[in-house]
Amino acid sequence: MNNLYGSEYTRPQRIGAWWLMAVSKVIGWLPNWFLYHCLAPFIYFVMYRLVGYRKGVVRENLRTTFTEKSAEELLHIERKFYRHLAEIVVDTIDLASMSRKELLRRMEVVDLEAHLEATRYKDWVAAMGHYGSWEFFCAQALLDESATVLGVYHPLKNKGFDLFYRRLRSRMMMEPVKMKGLIRRIMKARKEGERYVVGLIADQAPPKNHEVEHWYNFLDRPTAFYGGMEHISSKFGAQVYYVDIEKTKPGHYRCRFVQIYDGVEQVDSHEVIQRYADELSRTIRRAPEYWLWSHKRWKQQPTNV
Repeated sequence: MNNLYGSEYTRPQRIGAWWLMAVSKVIGWLPNWFLYHCLAPFIYFVMYRLVGYRKGVVRENLRTTFTEKSAEELLHIERKFYRHLAEIVVDTIDLASMSRKELLRRMEVVDLEAHLEATRYKDWVAAMGHYGSWEFFCAQALLDESATVLGVYHPLKNKGFDLFYRRLRSRMMMEPVKMKGLIRRIMKARKEGERYVVGLIADQAPPKNHEVEHWYNFLDRPTAFYGGMEHISSKFGAQVYYVDIEKTKPGHYRCRFVQIYDGVEQVDSHEVIQRYADELSRTIRRAPEYWLWSHKRWKQQPTNV
């Protein structure tokens, strides 16, 4: 597993991450009724009412995505989104002290045995979105003990928070891997005969200087995606499953693994990512308040649009 105390972090950054983890653990020991019915509403009030965290981005994304909805409907989604975002903050804090048993109870997997049988002896990619509680996906590392779960991430600019999230995700046996080092890590796993599952949050927007090779239809809008999912599936013949998440109540989720590529089918270039975009679009339209609307997802647009 990657060294979580490596030389890339300075001593102050490691101390900052330690304090974040320590404070999160202390808060996480509080009862759930307090966390989700007292702390979460307080966070919502601060983020939405006082600070207005990225409110302009959220409103622009909702307005340009759901052009058929009225101003009242968009405001309703907006407020529900911020309430959910506050609960995501609590989910993250709670994960610092949560037991493995508790995590498995709060991230239910539908038809788990059938999925484990379908992926037995096979490598596969879990394609997620910033939907529901993506941090809870580290529960997958506890479900299939025969595989190494690689959690792909892009380093945060704040190194203290970056280290905090790496430690948080590694608590349940998930191995955090930087996107730039993923292929090298997969090659190492294959050389050593190690089964792997790649957890990939695939709806991140490429930076503006990223050359866009193809525009995908996502929520009926031309959208740029990273090509990592398709590169892995085509290069290594890995199955790809879309992780469809539902929120059942605060701090509790249910997910289904939907196969979108079997590892052997001959598909056109960009087809796998488009299938992922279609699945995520359906999930978002089903309950839009649970997607991360504060993300600047469409900062790039084709010049002919």
